[in-house]
Amino acid sequence: MRSRAQLKQLLDDLYVRYGRRELLSTSALSVPHRYPRREDREIAGFIVASLAYGNVKQIHRSAESALEAMGPSPARFVRHFLPARDAGRFRHFVHRFNTGIDLALLCYLLHQALERRGSLQAFFLEGYDPAHEDIGAALISFVQRALSLDVSPFYPSGTLPAKAGVRFFFPTPAEGSACKRLNLFLRWMVRRGDGIDFGIWTEVSPAKLILPLDTHVARIVRRLGLTKRNQANWRMATEVTKRLRAFDPDDPVKYDFALCRLGILKEPIPD
Repeated sequence: MRSRAQLKQLLDDLYVRYGRRELLSTSALSVPHRYPRREDREIAGFIVASLAYGNVKQIHRSAESALEAMGPSPARFVRHFLPARDAGRFRHFVHRFNTGIDLALLCYLLHQALERRGSLQAFFLEGYDPAHEDIGAALISFVQRALSLDVSPFYPSGTLPAKAGVRFFFPTPAEGSACKRLNLFLRWMVRRGDGIDFGIWTEVSPAKLILPLDTHVARIVRRLGLTKRNQANWRMATEVTKRLRAFDPDDPVKYDFALCRLGILKEPIPD
């Protein structure tokens, strides 16, 4: 079993080797990186992160399809989104079990968030308290408020069905979900300094972020000795993040990009 010093050295070595901007092409993050404007990166980032499940080629293909339908400025498209006029742009969209209706409703929810607060960051900050240990409570608030917005153009009853596909884009720690894609989006928006993540949400501290955890990253962190838990859920994500915070209190999820490259590039996991 590795000592704390040995584990930190290993993680730092992985960060240097795989946490490089040159490897952005292997990440879905490369898609929103094409937009120079902050507001487009925010909206494109949320769309792409929401679709970040499945294999890498499929994610890239679906992200390209979604953003192409939104035109040259995703932020402008969302700000002016009208369901009756614009939902049809996604009529042929399918990403595994999400459809064009789910994507159109997502754009409508984002439209309402921007209409209320001006940006997704401002909407998120309504539930953010810098005194909290991490962003868990803020995520719960964000999801609750997003899913309570108007859905009547898509569901005339005004009630979002329990099995509505758009709910998949808004998992919550309150139900034990690891919230991988929301935490991935937050990492993209909040982390700064290495040219990989955008760092445009300056009012959220990188120290509060939680590791974006899925089954692949869970397998890697177990092999590295960062957890003994078997289920990739919120409890595992927070436990691993606490271990990483001991190595870098100000930026615990800086290791995430490198850890993901191990799986995506099919590199051997160090014993």
